[in-house]
Amino acid sequence: MGKDVVVLTDANWKQEVEGSEVPVLVDFWAVWCAPCRMVAPAIEALASTYAGRVKVGKLNVDDNPEVSQAFGIRSIPTLLLLERGKVVAQQVGAVPQAKIASMLEARLQPVAGEVGVARA
Repeated sequence: MGKDVVVLTDANWKQEVEGSEVPVLVDFWAVWCAPCRMVAPAIEALASTYAGRVKVGKLNVDDNPEVSQAFGIRSIPTLLLLERGKVVAQQVGAVPQAKIASMLEARLQPVAGEVGVARA
């Protein structure tokens, strides 16, 4: 797992997700899930690309049933984008990196100096 990806658990969920100052992209996955393995490189790449703007974490559904059940996770991979612990976007299934990135971009505020930002 990449250095920018946080391992999420039932035990650290409140601190890492609900207490996060930035949006959190959570990848609900399992070791035995082939589509989860397919999307893993995209998740790691996005974690690096959005470091500091989005926290990216992976939660193993087999090892962490409380959070998985609380969010009604029935299919994996499921990607949830949360802000202050509340789901603001969701994607189910293995999707291309660009589709995940567009989900993130739709929720992020432009950073000062980026194209399209009005200047005083």
